[in-house]
Amino acid sequence: MEIEELKRMLVACAAVHRRKDEEEFKGARNNINNVPKEIGGDGEEKLVCVTSGVSFLGLAIVNCLLLRGYAVRILIDHREDREELRELMRRTCSNSVSVVTAKLTEADDLTAAFEGCRGVFHTSALADPAGLSGYSKSMAEVEVKTTENVMKACARASSVRNCVLTSSLSACIWRDGPLQDLSSPVINHESWSDESLCIDKKLWYALGKLKSEKNAWKLAEENDFKLATICPGLVTGPDFIQRNSTATIAYLKGAQEMYADSLLATVDVTRLAEAHLCVYEAMNKTAFGRYICFDRVIASEDEAENLAKEMGMPASKICGNAHDHIPCPFELSNRKLTSLMSSTLGRCYTESLSE
Repeated sequence: MEIEELKRMLVACAAVHRRKDEEEFKGARNNINNVPKEIGGDGEEKLVCVTSGVSFLGLAIVNCLLLRGYAVRILIDHREDREELRELMRRTCSNSVSVVTAKLTEADDLTAAFEGCRGVFHTSALADPAGLSGYSKSMAEVEVKTTENVMKACARASSVRNCVLTSSLSACIWRDGPLQDLSSPVINHESWSDESLCIDKKLWYALGKLKSEKNAWKLAEENDFKLATICPGLVTGPDFIQRNSTATIAYLKGAQEMYADSLLATVDVTRLAEAHLCVYEAMNKTAFGRYICFDRVIASEDEAENLAKEMGMPASKICGNAHDHIPCPFELSNRKLTSLMSSTLGRCYTESLSE
């Protein structure tokens, strides 16, 4: 019900801004030259690019953007991925969605792909080619490099103003030392995982996200373009284990420890996509920095069993010996994102009712 309400609020927001801009966006019949302009209007078209647009999260973001009235350029790594987009292209106007092939390992190719776009959503979606290890140490190194290339391309592309990077909650929660030695038991947007701890525990997914995000912030500051990062929990949704297996398997390494510390959280892919859009649209006003995103903390044996069942694995892989579980004083906080989304969407929804 919450997700459906968010969708209605997004539609309401779209209607308000279409009226304010006196545009006549008519869904699938529109073409790219008639897409609504950026709010605050400097004449640039409402065109954005989504990297790894065929990924589980990438497609959700694309659908959310189209609902909001954006034209979307989907970046794919392989020409074969175009087949996966055929249904999306069939459902929407081909001029509202375009596809470009570019290697994330080539900064020059990315710069060309981003040119003309006002913003970039880098979903950092990597897949294990063997489909076995989930996420290896070498993949962490690749992710760091590809994110670096995306940031450099954002800086070089003359049209790009804002970038939203998908990081991970795993870049926030792996902190070394006993609780009494930590500055706060609260894990929020100011928390960072410890790199050496990630290496010691061979948490390659957490390490890749951590280093990628830190490098992204460094490059954004050096090149003076706006960046916001979203740190989601385990991304769930319809058939998520099949559609997002690499990230799911990798994220759950250390699941028992996360569960014991009350830090195993999940987020529905649709809500996460809406969070990306909300943050992006507020970047020229109030949005800044990092945002933790989750909608559920796995805090009981029943919840752990249900999650394990969805993934077809024993509950013990998540909660271990649940009878020995002692609640931990750690607390996850997504207050910053919740406040932004409630104020932004609520304001648009109120405006739509008053007109």
